[in-house]
Amino acid sequence: MIVYTGGTFDLFHSGHSRLLERCKNIAGVGGQVVVSVNPSEFCAQYKEPPICELFERMEVVSSCKWVDKVIINTGGADSKPAILEAKADVIVVGSDWETKDYHKQMGFTQEWLDEHNIKVIFVPYSEHISTTIIKSRILDRMFQ
Repeated sequence: MIVYTGGTFDLFHSGHSRLLERCKNIAGVGGQVVVSVNPSEFCAQYKEPPICELFERMEVVSSCKWVDKVIINTGGADSKPAILEAKADVIVVGSDWETKDYHKQMGFTQEWLDEHNIKVIFVPYSEHISTTIIKSRILDRMFQ
């Protein structure tokens, strides 16, 4: 089974690690985890640009023991090309997306997923750690 997940993965932290470990557990023995990393320009369209460059973020993600392959999300808001490149059977995403329109954000429909026999699984979101929280901690310490 091939499990796909994607994101910015800026300032790699324990929430990222937990997500990738959950992906590996879902993939199972012999399965693969493919991670799609968003280019900086794409990230800047939705929030502030990442601190780390794309190649740096890809290097850190690829060094994670639960990751088998790292690709670039070349489609931007349309994640279908990366999902097809990964040959995904399952897309794993944090539960913070359960109440949002994840399909629209990723640029696909349920029909498209059904046509390609791809399932979406939501896993627990790590609420007390994020890149935004890390940035805030840094700023707080700088201005104490």
